[in-house]
Amino acid sequence: MLWIKNPLGIFTANDLDAGNGLVVSDSGTIVELVPAGGRPSVPCTEFDASAHVVLPGLINTHHHFYQTLTRAWGPVANAPLFPWLQNLYPVWARLTPRSLELAVQVALAELLLSGCTTAADHHYLFPDGMEGAIDIEVSAVRSMGMRATLTRGSMTLGEDDGGLPPQTTVQSPEAILADSERLIREYHQTGAGASVQIALAPCSPFSVTKEIMAESAVMAEQYDVRLHTHLAETIDEEDFCRSMFGLRTVDYLESVGWLGSRTWLGHGIHFNDEEIARLGAAGTAVAHCPTSNMRLASGTARVLELEAAGVPVGLAVDGSASNDASNMILEARQALYLQRLRYGASVPVSRALGWATRGSAAVLGRSDIGQLAPGMQADLAMFKLDSLRFSGSHDPVAALLLCGADRADRVMVGGSWRVVDGAIPDLDVAGLIAEHSAAARKLIAG
Repeated sequence: MLWIKNPLGIFTANDLDAGNGLVVSDSGTIVELVPAGGRPSVPCTEFDASAHVVLPGLINTHHHFYQTLTRAWGPVANAPLFPWLQNLYPVWARLTPRSLELAVQVALAELLLSGCTTAADHHYLFPDGMEGAIDIEVSAVRSMGMRATLTRGSMTLGEDDGGLPPQTTVQSPEAILADSERLIREYHQTGAGASVQIALAPCSPFSVTKEIMAESAVMAEQYDVRLHTHLAETIDEEDFCRSMFGLRTVDYLESVGWLGSRTWLGHGIHFNDEEIARLGAAGTAVAHCPTSNMRLASGTARVLELEAAGVPVGLAVDGSASNDASNMILEARQALYLQRLRYGASVPVSRALGWATRGSAAVLGRSDIGQLAPGMQADLAMFKLDSLRFSGSHDPVAALLLCGADRADRVMVGGSWRVVDGAIPDLDVAGLIAEHSAAARKLIAG
């Protein structure tokens, strides 16, 4: 047993008292919260957390790991979504297994160092030679010691058929469904403590047919896995749905059997009141991507109204070509400020931290992570407030967002330390940066 004692501050994502820390079992779960002034009920070794603010491990609900190779690329630096995609698709079509492996390692390392312990990735690019893309991601997640929901994305609606992506990046429904089934059977874990889960994720209304959406929903029901897609990210997408399908986005979602609690949506910005009510009644979740939505000027999600309607809401950094970082604690800060801009300064810090933890866990359909409570997985993010930006701060938990924390000092996943003294043990960061940067230059150069 390990007692993480006397924290400088602690956020549990619930109403439980953990003022004097928590106890982690040898099997990697939280067995006890220690109230202020209390001591554990069992003998423990001790970790002095008096210099740390302790949070549940942060949970990222939407990403595109491969996009770390195309950050801050000049031709799309000032473009909205559709031109941004049309310029990047041909570049991404040159992805190779090794460049993807490096991209995933960089994304995961960056997330982990920001306090993220669980990440969802939406990978939908499978050009020739990239059939094993999700297998590459599984290996990287296991090596980094994190948890992940890896979605088998797909694109079937190419330029020749009125879609956005080039034909070289689309696949047949038969190939998509066969690989989806293989991945579920080979990698999907269920139950508490799962490290790898698989979900099905046709990319977006403007890149897939209604048929692959409907067939994916049937397979998800058969294997009890989740469904994910982009929806209502921009007005352009709304216009596309009306033109191509004769439907608004939520009507489209319902028409393909996706309006339910198995589904979570990337972005979810442009919903009207009636659509928000329908999403809430169905239990369909939304991954809020504040930085990406600002970067591409896509709009601002109506998060408080979504939650009031019963929609689970979590946070996401989105892809690293539209953020262009993979930093979850900074994303919580962005979410706080963007939602305050919409709803006022009374949106509390605790609510933004809740989106990044308990809310995100609900979005991914998990009840074993996202808060500090007995029986939960011991996934922790611990931050120090000893740098210049925190000097003069008074509320340790509020300081994380208001003063702009950007790097965790310690991160635990399932009872194992994955970040120690602000670094990932045994990871050659300089070597990874050098090789990843070279792969990025090669990808752009063609």
